Amino acid sequence: MEKKISIILSTYNEAVSIEKTIINLRKEINNLELVIVDDNSPDGTFDILKKYENENTKIICRTKSRGLASAFLCGMLNTTGKYIGWLDSNMGELAFHFPKMIDELDNNDIILLSRYVEGGSDKRNQTRVLSSELINFICNIFLTNKIKDFTSSIFLMRKEVLNSAVPICYGHGEFFIEFLFKCYKKKIKIKEIPYTQLNDLEGNSKTAPNIIKFIYLGYFYFLRIIKARFRGD
Repeated sequence: MEKKISIILSTYNEAVSIEKTIINLRKEINNLELVIVDDNSPDGTFDILKKYENENTKIICRTKSRGLASAFLCGMLNTTGKYIGWLDSNMGELAFHFPKMIDELDNNDIILLSRYVEGGSDKRNQTRVLSSELINFICNIFLTNKIKDFTSSIFLMRKEVLNSAVPICYGHGEFFIEFLFKCYKKKIKIKEIPYTQLNDLEGNSKTAPNIIKFIYLGYFYFLRIIKARFRGD
């Protein structure tokens, strides 16, 4: 029997893109469990999600909490698969990578999509590209240069990884940087495979729409990198 694959999605105002993402994931992954955490989107996202709810698709609407990191934790707690993964809910065009990622888990513990290994690239606007490159440059200096893309966050892992390393889910996407570094220190086998990140479907990120927001978030990313470097196991 094929291993169950649990993919976590978090949504906030994803009415434009979420159906495509669900359809693409169902097309590409056999024995798929979707766990979708919506932060009470006011644009009708939850109504769209309810159409897809079944025994293999769990829909969770949070009205008292909000945020990427806590949504990931909520989703992870509700997974039942042998493999657990994450995909940005507006990046359904990348679902075709998952069959290869599943195959690569035969000899690895975590498969990470990466823009910074040979064959990968980033086609977003220049501000976002430079911001991502800067954060990863800092990660490579303070943490390790063995991981090239700390901020992709698109991954698939064996569930038993959580027996050795558990993400500390607070903040925004910076929690994943610390999680990857913790896995690296625990000698968990991480493999990066290339992907091309295209511009967002809506042309911009809801979480970082301008340079001021980039600087604001970048400050917390930097603090989390320093904490990860010196935090004990």
